[in-house]
Amino acid sequence: MTVSEEFASLTGRFRSELLAHCYRMVGSAEEAEDLVQETYLRAWRSYEGFEGRASVRTWLYRIATNVCLTAIERRGRRPLPSGLGAPTEDPGTPVVAAPEVPWLQPLPDVLLAAEHEDPAAAAVSRAGIRLAFVAALQYLSARQRAVLILRDVLEWPAAEVAELLGTTTTAVNSGLRRARAQLAQTLPAEDELAEPAEPERRAVLERFAAAFENAEVSALAELLREDVALEMPPARTWFAGSRAVVGFFAALPPFAAPGGFRLVPIMANGQAAFAIYHRAADGAFRADAVTLLTVTPTGIARIVTFRDPSLFESFGLPPEHGADAGPADPPWPR
Repeated sequence: MTVSEEFASLTGRFRSELLAHCYRMVGSAEEAEDLVQETYLRAWRSYEGFEGRASVRTWLYRIATNVCLTAIERRGRRPLPSGLGAPTEDPGTPVVAAPEVPWLQPLPDVLLAAEHEDPAAAAVSRAGIRLAFVAALQYLSARQRAVLILRDVLEWPAAEVAELLGTTTTAVNSGLRRARAQLAQTLPAEDELAEPAEPERRAVLERFAAAFENAEVSALAELLREDVALEMPPARTWFAGSRAVVGFFAALPPFAAPGGFRLVPIMANGQAAFAIYHRAADGAFRADAVTLLTVTPTGIARIVTFRDPSLFESFGLPPEHGADAGPADPPWPR
């Protein structure tokens, strides 16, 4: 076995969980993939000096965390619109775009689907990637983020985190307390609510898709909580309250008649989501947005719609969905 083959054999199985780790840190799947590449490049360059005093996994996490800390220092945090200002309750409020903001992005679950991955590694990859949790992490400093993720998500001992970050156990425990307190203030309350049972949750999702595709505003309204919120990065404007959200959707030209949208079920951030195609003048459905829903026992509490067609490629989706093609079979867990 060559040195290259040995390196690939020892380190390759950690790629998915390192991608999830970098995503939790920086809030962008695209940037996380670049940082994982940088991690493996640095690991390869220093592989001859790796003496095995720590496990390969710990060694890779040390490199990945330091790579992420440097990236965050350069770029800063990635917010959602709710992290930049108050919502509006007026559905007629003009939507203001802010393309200059480095927005939080969704994480396609397909990027974490590694072949031959054992169940434990898969669980590590998918832990702590819910969109609301990652959005709340953005309010923490880079080192607080690292401490909280390593301790609370990955469940590393404080001593091991201290060694990785080059600090003391006391400092790690103190930073963890502050990070938890800050997270408690910023994590949306609905994220702490239990989801409805699977049949009810699936029914809500299917009714949501049908309401969009059939342009049934009243059916959509029935699914929303009174305090529902709608965010649409890269738009800075966001809406709160069912009246505002329903009014905004009702004013969209595709809601004037059925057939303006096609919704394809996908998985993002460990949550059921939709890829939304918008019908163009030639009848073809073109990539428009990726939407994640927070479904609670009392209805849909939050809709986050990423108006970025370039995201479709990372989900393995084509830029067009033919006008005569039916919706894909749902990939959601049954």
